[in-house]
Amino acid sequence: MERTFMGYQRADGSVGTRNYLVILPSVFCANSTVQKIAAQIPGAVPMTHCVGCSQVGLDLELTARTLKAMGCHPNAGAVIVVGLGCERFDPEELYQAIKATGKPVAKFVIQEEGGPTKTVEKAVAAGKKFAEILAQQQRVPCPLSALMVGTKCGGTDATSGLASNPAVGNMVDRLVDAGGSAILSELNELLGTEKFLAKRAINAQVAQKIYDAVYEIEDVLRGGLDFSLPENRNHLISRGNFAGGVSSVVEKALGGVHKGGTRPIQDVLPYAIPPQKGQHGLFLMDYESQDGEVVTGEIGCGSQLIAFTTGRGHATGHPLVPVLKVTGNYKTYAAMTECFDFDASPIISQGASIEDEGERLLDLVIRVASGEQTAAEKLGGTELFCVARRHGYHKKDPAELREHEKEVGNC
Repeated sequence: MERTFMGYQRADGSVGTRNYLVILPSVFCANSTVQKIAAQIPGAVPMTHCVGCSQVGLDLELTARTLKAMGCHPNAGAVIVVGLGCERFDPEELYQAIKATGKPVAKFVIQEEGGPTKTVEKAVAAGKKFAEILAQQQRVPCPLSALMVGTKCGGTDATSGLASNPAVGNMVDRLVDAGGSAILSELNELLGTEKFLAKRAINAQVAQKIYDAVYEIEDVLRGGLDFSLPENRNHLISRGNFAGGVSSVVEKALGGVHKGGTRPIQDVLPYAIPPQKGQHGLFLMDYESQDGEVVTGEIGCGSQLIAFTTGRGHATGHPLVPVLKVTGNYKTYAAMTECFDFDASPIISQGASIEDEGERLLDLVIRVASGEQTAAEKLGGTELFCVARRHGYHKKDPAELREHEKEVGNC
């Protein structure tokens, strides 16, 4: 019997796990106006951020790509775009991208409306009409092939690689086997595992993309080191990781890679760009490990739910997508129970099988995708909405990457 979840079917064929009215600024200058609009519409979600102007090149492109992805995401049932009017990222571009999905959308530009007060008044009136439309929409049964789960770890300790990450990986295998999709990312915390990942690629071209992505992140990290600064400014893992029993980034990688399960890797996705239509399975997203940037990028790739593992504890969430917290540390679970959805510590302490915990976790994923609230949602966490930045970064050409392969002794 085919397993399903209860989702919101969208006009463009995508499926939402939530049905939000999103108030989305095209630039940080509109943040306070956005917050005032959302405060007057019950259930509205303000997605404020710190970008949208004084950016050039890839940095501005990542902002445009990410904000459009948030507005087009199926969890956004309707959107109100708010711009200032003179920003680098044109609110009209954002509006037109969202309009193309067929969902209700409106745009208000503060300079054109005559100031924040008039903008708020008009936007609230439009938003209340949108809210009435959303209230009429109902969840319907949807196949797991319509579900994508992003994976992330933050606050890793020694239990993460032994319990929570393997449990998530087993859940990912089960989801992929049922026709669904998942994303693995955090490339700077996969250093040393690229050969294992490349062996799982569906073909030689994807395998090469895996090598290229990991080696490029390695070069970015190397270029960012400054040995004139205090030593701890150049550590590749956090002090919390050290305190939790993780000794190096390679050791962390060997545990973190388990989040991706064992199924073939279909492709390496650019930041916040979904797979080709009709493509399903496990994907790698080309980005490093900053929590909010990775989660937001995976959502931009189409994830409607995030499975977030942590051994040290994490109290964060995302405004658009449910973030499901998993730990393998029974002490952390006991101390911060309100922050967690799933305790995988029985794998270590009680001899529970990874397979049984993976099945139990998939059941929870289906319930959350169908509307059950996560701990982060109950706590009101929104900290993980964070747009990726790139300053002075240029993508290496293939010849440079091939030279890097020779230096490190590739496959």
